[in-house]
Amino acid sequence: MWNKDKSKTDLQRFNGKTSLIAVGAELQGNLRFQGAVQVDGKVSGNLLASEGMVRVSVQGQVEGEVRAPHVLIDGEVIGDVHASTHLELGARARVRGNLYYGLMEMAMGAQIEGRLCHLRDEVRPLELPENLDLVE
Repeated sequence: MWNKDKSKTDLQRFNGKTSLIAVGAELQGNLRFQGAVQVDGKVSGNLLASEGMVRVSVQGQVEGEVRAPHVLIDGEVIGDVHASTHLELGARARVRGNLYYGLMEMAMGAQIEGRLCHLRDEVRPLELPENLDLVE
């Protein structure tokens, strides 16, 4: 799951639209973007992407909400995470907040303090088989 070549490929899809918050850098405030953001430093605010991805590396920390179609976490997030398409949690991921996701991958060792909430395309009423006898 956390193959270095794979994460580079993910970021390369957004060639020219990738931002980096470097180790030792601190961003205070909300960041709205399209493309990709890699957090190696610290963000005190919300990361909001209508299209694209957020990657929080082992050294990265986000104190705020993360919203993007694709989210990869191997660092620390204190706040809710909304990954409408795909959420990946690495072995060193630490999340204190609720996770909302379409699909999720989680490596052994990831830590979550919050709720896991699967996003459904459609909410359908429960359908019972016709031959099921109900006891009243």
